[in-house]
Amino acid sequence: MAALVLAVCCAGSLAAGSKAERSPAFTREGELVRPADYREWVYVTSGLGMTYGSGQAPSTRPPLFDNVFVTREAYREFMRSGTWPEKTMLILELRRGEENVSINKGGRTQGAVTGLEAAVKDRKRFPEGGWGYFSFDRKEGLADRAAVLPRTASCYGCHQTHGAVDNTFVQFYPTLHEVAKRFGTVKPAPEPGPPPAHE
Repeated sequence: MAALVLAVCCAGSLAAGSKAERSPAFTREGELVRPADYREWVYVTSGLGMTYGSGQAPSTRPPLFDNVFVTREAYREFMRSGTWPEKTMLILELRRGEENVSINKGGRTQGAVTGLEAAVKDRKRFPEGGWGYFSFDRKEGLADRAAVLPRTASCYGCHQTHGAVDNTFVQFYPTLHEVAKRFGTVKPAPEPGPPPAHE
């Protein structure tokens, strides 16, 4: 999961505000509130049909687009230092790849949202590794809030082993990868071998 900005939670509703841009919002139970305004954050990259496991995506399944957004404050700090500050939040948005939409005769365009995931850097809240990972995906649609995924989830080991900068897949973010290389914050590539399958 790549990598990974919230709205303020008030009586179960989502509301945007200046504080939401600075810090993730959590409920009293420790659940992360889904940010309503993440598409107003800084866009960092898109991928198409990406897989992290050893197998390839089924050929009968249309490839998904993934779009990554990060809060403006975290983006500015990365541009200054080549790494992510505390309270960084990244959103991974998954969308269907659509063919033959409108006048398009080739290639694909993005369709409906099929999933939404988040990564939050908070060493106080997540002392083991410093990052927490979340999925808002539910059978009935996107949830308004999500509990942190357990440490047994494959995303923790995958990000720690294969993330180019501070547990994030900056190697897939062309502009930020160049910044990190200038600051010398890109870690050495891991030994060859497939990462665990993406959940």
